[in-house]
Amino acid sequence: MTTNGNAIEVRDLSFAYGDIQAVDGVSFSVAPGEILGFLGPNGAGKSTTIKMLTGQLHPDSGSISVLGMTMPEQTLDIQARIGVCFEEKNLYENMSARENLDFFARLYGIKKMDFDPFLRRVGLIDRADDRVGNYSKGMRQRLMMTRAMINSPDILFLDEPTDGLDPVSSQSVRNVIKAEAERGASVILTTHDMHEADQLSDRVAFINDGRIAALDTAENLKLEHGQRTVRIRSRDGGVGVDERVISLDEANAGDQIRDAVSVEGLMTIHTEEATLEDIFIKLTGRELSA
Repeated sequence: MTTNGNAIEVRDLSFAYGDIQAVDGVSFSVAPGEILGFLGPNGAGKSTTIKMLTGQLHPDSGSISVLGMTMPEQTLDIQARIGVCFEEKNLYENMSARENLDFFARLYGIKKMDFDPFLRRVGLIDRADDRVGNYSKGMRQRLMMTRAMINSPDILFLDEPTDGLDPVSSQSVRNVIKAEAERGASVILTTHDMHEADQLSDRVAFINDGRIAALDTAENLKLEHGQRTVRIRSRDGGVGVDERVISLDEANAGDQIRDAVSVEGLMTIHTEEATLEDIFIKLTGRELSA
């Protein structure tokens, strides 16, 4: 752990691919047990930043402290205490799930381990001895998550962990992420799914053109940059539908809402707030899916 208690400290981090500045002076920290949503469109600098944090790339400038150790000087010591689950499924398809986990555990010097609790946790215990080549995409993703946790990591790096998964598999993966954070592991989550980031993240960092555009809790970002509204729908003379959208930030919002709900034919009342996607577009002028 770093001296100020953070699991990760990044200061003025920069990296360029030739003339292309991929990461430009990025700074942030992650506390133990915190889930940080790292959000941005393709090419914004997310993957390059993660690669520097996991020792796959060396920064051009800036500093990285992970669990009180410096990257890249102590790369091997750091890698022994982190878990990674990237989009690319680099599993051995001719092996069973149990054999995949055993092989990976041995890379950490773990020779004997009961994998059943891990497999049961992600709903794979009944298929533990089946060839991974016969697994669905969701099953492979859950196995990747399990593999990332074999060494009880202090930090998890997760790249699009539920991309393309069915709702049941997605929820299973989310439950595992929450459980790991409750255990005390820090989590850096990169995703294009803003609903997922909103659900899981303690804080979110918007990265755009290699720089951090905003970093705060989702709630604070919505309050600062979004607009809170109430949408009220009612029958219009019994034929059409009248819809009113009232901003809660207006001085007479209460009076407007009272008038709108007092009419006959009231149908629905919904509160609405800006989404993380809305806020990102407002701050950067780009869509997260771009």
